Amino acid sequence: MKLRVYGAALAALALAVAGCSGKATSKDGADADRSGVRTGEGVTDTKITLGALTDMTGVYASLGKSVTQAQQLWVKQTNAAGGICDRQVELTVRDHGYDPQKAVAAYTELEPDVLGFPQFIGSPFVSAVEQRIDGQDKGVVLPQAWSANLLGSPYVRVIGATYDVETINLIDYLLEEKRITEGDRIGHVYFEGDYGENALAGSRHAAKEAGLTVVEQKIKPTDNDMTAQVSALKQAGVKAVVISAGPRQAASLVGVAAATGFDVPVVGNNSAYAPQLLATQAGPALQKDYYIGASTLPVGDAAKGPAALAEAYTAQYPKDGLDNGVIAGYNAASVFGEALEKACASRDLTRDGVGKALLTIKDFGADFGVAHDFTDPAAPSTRQTVVMKPDAGTPGGLKVVRRAGRDQLV
Repeated sequence: MKLRVYGAALAALALAVAGCSGKATSKDGADADRSGVRTGEGVTDTKITLGALTDMTGVYASLGKSVTQAQQLWVKQTNAAGGICDRQVELTVRDHGYDPQKAVAAYTELEPDVLGFPQFIGSPFVSAVEQRIDGQDKGVVLPQAWSANLLGSPYVRVIGATYDVETINLIDYLLEEKRITEGDRIGHVYFEGDYGENALAGSRHAAKEAGLTVVEQKIKPTDNDMTAQVSALKQAGVKAVVISAGPRQAASLVGVAAATGFDVPVVGNNSAYAPQLLATQAGPALQKDYYIGASTLPVGDAAKGPAALAEAYTAQYPKDGLDNGVIAGYNAASVFGEALEKACASRDLTRDGVGKALLTIKDFGADFGVAHDFTDPAAPSTRQTVVMKPDAGTPGGLKVVRRAGRDQLV
């Protein structure tokens, strides 16, 4: 059965975000350098300062480290090549530990002194400051967050399919592989808040279209033992499970399911995996029947983009392993860099100039398996999902089981 439900889902999302868009205007007081390039916050005659709001110590610590180091690699490469617009790029990093108060405080601290943010981990935290971004700050933010609630802003731009669309694509994969069929029940374990609830919207929509029933289990980021959730889903007779949580929760769910004889496929959003899990007791179960969706090829893939990045990252950080946060971070920095180059060509390195430049970027990132289009703030940059499976024998711990393409629901 082929699930083709995206049109209806996008229409619903469009209604939800219709009131969120705003006119893009730059802050007053922009200056110009000797060559006539207009400048503003975060830009001097010699330097462009960007901000990174990351999680190095919380639930997404492994992701935050990889994203940040990949962006620092991009900065090093960019500066070695001469910088951008005759300026060196600097990345100022703050760790919020996936704490809402720390995240908002870190944004407030850095915002006046940076041109924009190629990193901001955490959908709820981005949402908390989105009104400020749209209303007064007007600096481009490229979050490592994929909630559909972030769509519609001319400044907060989602790189990749949103969680709901990604979830629909994962359920489509299970249907295509005949792991589930009409009339079945599927479980969905999800974080409370933007991330989990947006993914749940995808499950509900897919279930309605495919004749499935969703059995819901809401959890908190501090809930690490999924024994109760597995027991409830097993008792409900679900034939597959979606997990929209962190790596720890995914490992617990898959491990507990295997230990209790609950033999069903589990699919997770891009945030629900880290290759470090393969070294835990859950490693064998994860490699058996667990699948992850993302809008890029995995970092261990042999394609040109991932292979070149993996080589450069390993050379820069030989003691650190590879994971898909490397691609997520590097791509976000690269997108921001391309917008900076275009803004320089237009002689406008203000926040407004960078925002306008971003709107001209399309077909970005094809070397990483999926082309991204940033011309429409009301849409994610793609609706495509690569489906992957954990594999200890592959660098980065993931191998592709279904590439993005026209055979998907989109």
